[in-house]
Amino acid sequence: MGPQALSEAARPAPLAAEAQPIVVKLGGSVVRSGELSPWLDAIAAAPVPIVVVPGGGALADEVRACQERLGFGDASAHRMALLAMDQLAWAVAGLRQGFQVGATEDDLRAALGRGSVAVWAPYALIAERTDLEESWRLTSDSLALWLASRIGAARCYLIKSIARQKTRMGAEQLSRDGVVDEAFPSMLKDAGVKAFLLGRGDQAAFASFLSGRDARATPSGAEID
Repeated sequence: MGPQALSEAARPAPLAAEAQPIVVKLGGSVVRSGELSPWLDAIAAAPVPIVVVPGGGALADEVRACQERLGFGDASAHRMALLAMDQLAWAVAGLRQGFQVGATEDDLRAALGRGSVAVWAPYALIAERTDLEESWRLTSDSLALWLASRIGAARCYLIKSIARQKTRMGAEQLSRDGVVDEAFPSMLKDAGVKAFLLGRGDQAAFASFLSGRDARATPSGAEID
């Protein structure tokens, strides 16, 4: 079963309009690359509230490999992959002062209210849900969009270790190319949040955007539609 539509009634009220957060998904390949530090520098210096969603990285890859060897089902793999994201959340938060791990929406809002960068550890909020499929079709890409909708985020940015060249990209094609997960196109329609793709070399433009006075400006990235 694919992701269900998110009704307006199911979405908690966003933060104050002038303080709408931005969700930034850090791909697992970015977390283990030499480009992680400048991305974290840009996020740490931003005057806007940011929630970081780390991918599962090598830990999620190990879950896949372990599932192939042992043969346990997707429900178990789903929970193990969420725990991999939890571990990467603690790793990312430990790399910068002012980064704080949060498991629930209230945790994340509290961290943002204290002026911290919130880093989402998703297991507690996601593991027992029945409206999100438990399969490899839905990964941290779609979960970042889901969270962005839940907290009333202004935008969701996916940071990947790719050479991005276009300024607009289709979600369906990105999914077919393996850049985002299979559930992403459907989740993008349901979430109602604008999503952008950033790649190698986009750090400076992203940092400039985040530090600007006009929060409505668009960074040097590819809008996903």
